[in-house]
Amino acid sequence: MLQNFDISALLSGILNWMSTMLLSAEAIYQLSVLGISATLAFFLYRIIKPRALKKLDGFTMPIAVRRIVKNLVRLIYHFLVLILIFIGAQIGSVENVWYDTSLLEAVMKVLFAWIVIRLAVQFITNNAVRNLFATIIWIIAALSIFGVLEPTTKALDAIGYNIGDFRLSALAVIKGLLSIFALLYLAFLGSNFAEGRIKRVSSLTRSSQVLISKVIHVTFIVIALIIGITSAGIDLSLFAVFGGAIGLGIGFGLQKGISNLFSGMLLLLDRSIKPGDVIEIPDIGTFGWVNHMAARYTEIVTRDNKSFLIPNEDFITQRVINWSHGNKLVRIHLEFGVHYDSDPHKVIEIATQAARDLERVVDNPAPICWIVEFGDSSLNFDLRFWIKDAEGGVANIRGQVFLALWDAFKKHNIQIPYPHREVYVHDGTGRDIPAAATPLVAPDDDDTNKAGA
Repeated sequence: MLQNFDISALLSGILNWMSTMLLSAEAIYQLSVLGISATLAFFLYRIIKPRALKKLDGFTMPIAVRRIVKNLVRLIYHFLVLILIFIGAQIGSVENVWYDTSLLEAVMKVLFAWIVIRLAVQFITNNAVRNLFATIIWIIAALSIFGVLEPTTKALDAIGYNIGDFRLSALAVIKGLLSIFALLYLAFLGSNFAEGRIKRVSSLTRSSQVLISKVIHVTFIVIALIIGITSAGIDLSLFAVFGGAIGLGIGFGLQKGISNLFSGMLLLLDRSIKPGDVIEIPDIGTFGWVNHMAARYTEIVTRDNKSFLIPNEDFITQRVINWSHGNKLVRIHLEFGVHYDSDPHKVIEIATQAARDLERVVDNPAPICWIVEFGDSSLNFDLRFWIKDAEGGVANIRGQVFLALWDAFKKHNIQIPYPHREVYVHDGTGRDIPAAATPLVAPDDDDTNKAGA
């Protein structure tokens, strides 16, 4: 596993360096300067930081610029430490006081490298990714400054396994991981930039824009993975032996994920569902509009502002009602009944006019009302009207039409009946004496008191 690598020699070298560099008078002086500089900078930073942030709050600037400036405020501490170490190094280099300041100079270079790196990575918006990039680059710079970068790479390269004619070392793995991480991040940036540009192309439909963006996103990721692996010196043909077994295992494990991915592409290709459509899934009782179509799921936002993340496969295998497919006009049925004493011709005229007066009901096709049944207690009608903004809600427009009907019927003295039952009273001789028809309503308290009296 280890080739041409002597661990004992490395450990003895580290011990010799520590004994010569940390136990001498120059080392004690330099360590004292480092400790004093870090302590003084900490107290000065505690004083300066609140004032700088307060001053910053008084300026109006974009959110991205404000984020960068706040991140730079944190570098004030490193600037202060750097300045104080520089002063200590200048004092130690005076002819009458002279001390070896090589350690202080190395620390100043490391601090300066950290400041420059933090300034350079401010374009990365994600905090975790930005910190990771800055730390990795700084570690490489620090190893180079202290002159141990080459020995470190040799030590990592000595740790590894031989796989046939290929040697897989720890250095190759680290390079591969770093390359893949960096290239994947660039791939995400490139795909996001391309998606933004595609969205501006007005000649493409919304579904076509989403489909092209997904294809570009997947292509960038695949290219980044291939380049990252090959850049580390790893031959892709090594994976041919295990590719079939691994691919089969991944295929079974990611069966649902792959199914949802291709289901989403099919939905975009046949344009049956696209962002902005108002859909209903009866099997799960979801009604809302399509807010976002991702690789694995589609986000449905309901009227309650709840986001349902529904797998794309469900839109292929289940019944889906697309209220916006092809034509945004939607017809709504509203059933009601009136008393038998009412004139059905007048009821039809009043009902259609009440629906027509509402703003969301379209004039073409015009509302229409039909008598559909001679019911037990009422004449039953079916009012049909059209709307073109189903995303604004269906239950609310039904409620508005019901209220309009109520007001119109009250105005024209048209009654809405309730069920009646006919009661028979037995007189003991076997004859049934019909009583007056009695509505199925509870008697008032006054009537109950009179009956008891």
